[in-house]
Formats: sequence, C-alpha cells, structure tokens
Amino acid sequence: MSKTTVNDVSTDASSGSSPAGTRTAGGSRAFALLLLITGAAGLLAAWVITIDKFKLLEAKVDGKTFTPGCSLNPVVSCGSVMESKQAAAFGFPNPMLGLVAYGIVICVAVTLLARARFPRWYWLTFNAGTLFGVAFCTWLQFQSLYRINALCLWCSLAWVATIVMFWYVTSFNVRNAFLPAPRWLKGFFGEFTWVVPVLHIGIIGMLILTRWWDFWTS
Repeated sequence: MSKTTVNDVSTDASSGSSPAGTRTAGGSRAFALLLLITGAAGLLAAWVITIDKFKLLEAKVDGKTFTPGCSLNPVVSCGSVMESKQAAAFGFPNPMLGLVAYGIVICVAVTLLARARFPRWYWLTFNAGTLFGVAFCTWLQFQSLYRINALCLWCSLAWVATIVMFWYVTSFNVRNAFLPAPRWLKGFFGEFTWVVPVLHIGIIGMLILTRWWDFWTS
C-alpha cells in the first residue's frame, strides 16, 4: 500500500493497491478539520437563519414586526432576504436544506477523523453534493445582489463555507485521480488549492463592493 502526501492543507490521502474501480482513499486530519469547520460554519448560519425565519413568521401571525439582529442597514438587511420568494426556492425555507446538507458534511469530517476510507463513488457523490451547493449559492448571490437588492450576513457565511469545501473536495478528487485531470492541474491543486477559493470569494466580494459602491462610499 502506498501513501500520497501533499503539502496542501486539504489533502493527505492514502490509496490502496486495489484496482482503480475499487480503490479507496481517506483524507488527512487537516482535510477533515477543514470540512468540520466549514460544515459547522454553514450549519451555524442555517440554524440562525431558521430561528429568525420562525420568529419572523410568528411576528406576522401576532401582527407584530420582527427585525433580525443582522439587519444593519438598507443593504445588509437579513429580513429583506428572508421575506423574498427566493428564500424558499424549493417550497420550504432554504436554511432547512442547509441544516441537512451541512450536517452531512460534518458527519463526513468526523468519519475522516476516525481514519475512515471511502471508494471513488463516495467521493464523487460527495463532490456532486458540494457542486450543487456552490451552484445554488451562486444563484442566491445573483438574486441577492440584483433582484432582492440586499445582503444577509449569515447567508454570506454559508456562501464562503460552501465555496471553500467545494474547491477542497474537488482538489482531493483530482489529486487522487477520482476526477480525470491533466498532470499540471494535479500539481497545481497539490500546492495552490487555496488560490482558487480565495479568487472565487474575492470575485464575489468585488461584485458586492461595486454593486453598492455609492452606499459604501457615502
């Protein structure tokens, strides 16, 4: 059995000598902790938004007004986001989906900390889940910036957590040959995985900055 070690904080995977179709891989402690931290951050955001959503609905029933604590100004207005139709894209509040999805990420992280190893199909399924998450977050980012015209700080935390976990899981799969990729890309992910999520988050930050430039500079 051989062991492949990379310097990147996300991956330190061990691969068996079995055929590619049945080969398993486990992640390093650093990779597991990264998933645990991002999963916990996303779960925290989803939990707080869910609680505030229930409080908002209860206030409406009682004929009162509830303002979430993260509603700071006309732009950073969690209440505006929670009351939008985009906040229930699948017919129920979006954070309920997050409670399940981020909980799964935490479970994966804990099993990796216990030195569990999984086959290719497991890692690709996990990668597909994070891909759905980052795609959904991208849609929500567009809706927030250009349709709802407001930001939710807790949503932003979930966005960052999802982006980071997606790119590190993708890097893991590329380096372990679970995803086909040229040699240069494997080498890039081995040394500079952190660059991709930083650029991704930086682009979103620039879009937010330019979208409300007059507000930020007034």
